Amino acid sequence: MRQQWFDDARLGMFVHFGLYSAAARHEWVQNYERLTDEDYRQYFDHFDPDLFDAQALARRAKATGMGYVVLTTKHHDGFALWNTAVSDFNAVAACGRDLVREYVDALREEGLRVGLYHSLLDWHHPDFTVDWNHPRRGDDVAALNQGRDMARYREFLHAQVRELLTDYGRIDYLFFDFTSPETVDGLAGKGPEDWDAEGLLAMCRRLQPEMLVNDRLGIPGDFVTPEQYQPTSPLTVDGELQVWEACQTMNGSWGYHRDNADQKSATLLVQMLADSVSMDGNMLLNIGPDGRGAIAPRDERTLSEIAEWMRLHRGAIVGAGHADFTPPREGVYTRRGSKLYLHLLSWPLGFVHLPDLAGKVSYARFLHDGSWLRTSVADPTQTAGNLIPAGEAEGTLSIHLPVVRPDVVVPVVELTLDAG
Repeated sequence: MRQQWFDDARLGMFVHFGLYSAAARHEWVQNYERLTDEDYRQYFDHFDPDLFDAQALARRAKATGMGYVVLTTKHHDGFALWNTAVSDFNAVAACGRDLVREYVDALREEGLRVGLYHSLLDWHHPDFTVDWNHPRRGDDVAALNQGRDMARYREFLHAQVRELLTDYGRIDYLFFDFTSPETVDGLAGKGPEDWDAEGLLAMCRRLQPEMLVNDRLGIPGDFVTPEQYQPTSPLTVDGELQVWEACQTMNGSWGYHRDNADQKSATLLVQMLADSVSMDGNMLLNIGPDGRGAIAPRDERTLSEIAEWMRLHRGAIVGAGHADFTPPREGVYTRRGSKLYLHLLSWPLGFVHLPDLAGKVSYARFLHDGSWLRTSVADPTQTAGNLIPAGEAEGTLSIHLPVVRPDVVVPVVELTLDAG
């Protein structure tokens, strides 16, 4: 039952913040633009997160209906947001603040579960060998790798994870990122042996036995993490159902990207959330605070819309999951106990027809305002008459809907199932 809180929460917030936030050109800017450590150093020298307010961030997550938050303690560039003892490439050295400490304290104050992200990659560390993901991959790789020692890097990696899991109290969730053993352009990637994945996971289990760990060490973890796409059915491995979480961005970039206007609408994001829950999955929705640490206004507007929808429809998401009924073409189902929720992703004219539910529903209403909805069961033999549903399969329950779609991001019909 370690993951019960995770299964119940269904919605979490991902927070990508670091030096790349000031660069404002995607969190992979050092990689994409092949920047050297010297090129990248300006973002360290000018790191000033004066608007990073962990308490405001925690309150925003809670108001949006999120049960947990996951912060990037260190991304691929190697910059640590805490006072790590094994590197001076960290937030305390740059700005005098331990942002991880501020973050975990704020989350606990709001009663939210604490999640940490930690990159297995480290483009800054002198022993991390240049591979096909490295910003220096186009240079003289053999010369650059001369003297680099992944064994020393493994010690460093384990030391930083140990700090995070011993110095900040109980941690509920750890998101490692990422293992890529394939060879690209003649350069090998890195696999589980490069991290000593088994030993690293064993340390996590020892230090934080209740903590959930994801699947990106290259060995099985507690949950799987499809990224930037939506599964189309509950996830299975060798026929076994998996605990899973879809990691999604607002606009395709994890870190703050000032000029990226490809913003998803609140409607689309809520539809993705409902879709995930309908397949027993979670959604981890990312924000990328700007270079000063503030939530970007465009993200704040979207979160506010989601928050208002969650205020009215929380019961259809939190603690809900997959329902063993075939949904109509207009939407998806989630279920919590005796309540079956129909999320209408498209708006039909007059009726929505629900297969196999005739005689199984005692009450129907809109969830947003609690207003009753008329139900009927059509006679499948009826061929005449134009004013009532006709021609539906036996066992179909019809819900009568207004012509005008309710003014909510995604309308939800709550159906109370008969006890029998």
